[in-house]
Formats: sequence, C-alpha cells, structure tokens
Amino acid sequence: MTAVSDSTDSINLAESLDAVRTQAQATGLLYAGGVSPQLAWQLASTGLGVLVDVRTAEERKFVGHVPGSQHVAWASGTSMTRNPRFVRELETKVGKDATVLLLCRSGKRSVLAAEAAAKAGFTNVFNILEGFEGEIDDQKHRGSSDGWRLQGLPWIQD
Repeated sequence: MTAVSDSTDSINLAESLDAVRTQAQATGLLYAGGVSPQLAWQLASTGLGVLVDVRTAEERKFVGHVPGSQHVAWASGTSMTRNPRFVRELETKVGKDATVLLLCRSGKRSVLAAEAAAKAGFTNVFNILEGFEGEIDDQKHRGSSDGWRLQGLPWIQD
C-alpha cells in the first residue's frame, strides 16, 4: 500500500511541476517557473527536488535555513557583490539535470539566480515564491504575511 501511495504522490508532484512549467512558458519566464514553499518542501523532502539556498552565508546563519538544503550564494557581503562562480558552483553541487528549487529571502534574488541557471543550460530550475522570510509589511518587517517560515515549514537557526 505504501508503494502505491508513494507513486501516486510522485505523480501528483510531477503533475504540479508540469502545471508550473506550462504557466511559466505562457508568461514568458526564462526558467521553469515559481513554486510555492509547500510544493518546494514536498519535492525536497521526497527527494524529487534539491533545495538550494542562494542567500548569503550570514543570512543563513543569523536568520535560519532549511535543514538539508544546499548553499550556493548568489551574492555575498553587505554590498551584495554578485558571485561570478554561481552557475559553476550550482552545477558542481546539483548538476544541470536536477530539479533545482532556489530559495532566497523574498523570492527576488532567486529569480535572478534561476534566470542565470536557465541561460547556462539548467532545464528544471524553479524559484521558490515568497522566499524564506517573505515580503516587507507596512511596519517594515518580514515574516508576517508570507514566506517559508510563516508557512510553518521546517527550518533551523545556528
């Protein structure tokens, strides 16, 4: 019974990704599309996708990160200097054929990272919508309206 359930879940997840790809193509995205934090967690936790955090090492350490996620910084330091080796490091860690789920603070840097990866030949690269902390609210705070943490998905802090 478990094998049937597992295969049904895998089919449903694959169908969800196909729908995301179709929508991405219809809207002219350069990468495979944007997935919700919940779908990203389902894919990563079942081994159907690799979650890659593109935030800085400092953000991961002081704000928190998803357990088991890979890390390839899109930019570094307080000046957010673009990592010129991003695509090469991503390919080394996950490979171009993997289903890659990119996560940043709010879902904006991960779009840039997804576009760069797609241009470099990654065919299954997705942006995680909302990011880890979500958008800034009226009080200039993050995490009160959306984001990975607000959704109650697994995360840890050093």
